Amino acid sequence: MKIAVMGAGGVGAYFGGRLARAGEEVHFIARGQHLQAIRDRGLRVKSSFGDFQLKDVAVTDKPETIGPVDVILFTVKSQDTASAARQIKPLIKNDTEVISLQNGVDNEDVLARVLGREHIMGGVAYIEATISEPGVITHKSPFARIVFGELDGRYSERGRVLLEKCQRAGIDAALSDDIMAVIWTKWLFICAFSGITALTRKAIGPILADPDTIALYRRCMEEIAALATAKGVKLPADIVSERLEFSRSKLDPQMKSSLQQDLAKGKALELDALNGYASKLGKDLGVATPVNDFIYAALKLHKDGVL
Repeated sequence: MKIAVMGAGGVGAYFGGRLARAGEEVHFIARGQHLQAIRDRGLRVKSSFGDFQLKDVAVTDKPETIGPVDVILFTVKSQDTASAARQIKPLIKNDTEVISLQNGVDNEDVLARVLGREHIMGGVAYIEATISEPGVITHKSPFARIVFGELDGRYSERGRVLLEKCQRAGIDAALSDDIMAVIWTKWLFICAFSGITALTRKAIGPILADPDTIALYRRCMEEIAALATAKGVKLPADIVSERLEFSRSKLDPQMKSSLQQDLAKGKALELDALNGYASKLGKDLGVATPVNDFIYAALKLHKDGVL
């Protein structure tokens, strides 16, 4: 299987690296010092599931040189979705599948407008992985899972084949018949986790230990659940309590969101895909979202990074 990874950061390089290690033909699309380091020294992955290194990695900053592929793992920041989608158009053939492993609930629609809906599959990634230094990915979380599926809910042959390839590569993967519910479930969690950690500049442990901030965390998720209901997305009735328990029991108390880390580094923020989009959707649907409104208002002046 010929696979391209658009955006070889923590998420893309980790899962793409696992597939390449298992013998799949993987082409990484990267830039800057990270690109050069991979060219010079290969890709190194430091993981709680076992470290590994790939040498002679196929990596480029020119997607058009790769040629048509079977699968594209699309892992760029959400604010770059449209521009990155245009860059990968030369990789698309009749049966190419593009799987977004991004944050947010509208990336699939953006990709479909650029590449055609027939090429798009929905997906989510559950992992904490970052570029710790150029050419080096550090995976810290006790989980590294992807879930993907066709937007119309059918079990397709292309989905089944990719699932088999992922499992053969040692990736915890699953095929869903309701991928939008899966995407919204992650979005519900990530809006709270990213928004509240960035707002307070604190790791998740202190937030969950304080009665005021944990109440804010819960209310943020309750607003997203209300938006899902208004959109006709079916989430479990206990989704907020379940995600709160997940946060308490599965997350390292010292864990910080990528939004919080980007804020600290003065980088552009995915705010418009998270709390900003929740605020916008609330206005469009007539659903009150005061917590998400406040998070967006408090952080929006930082969303373009340090100017």
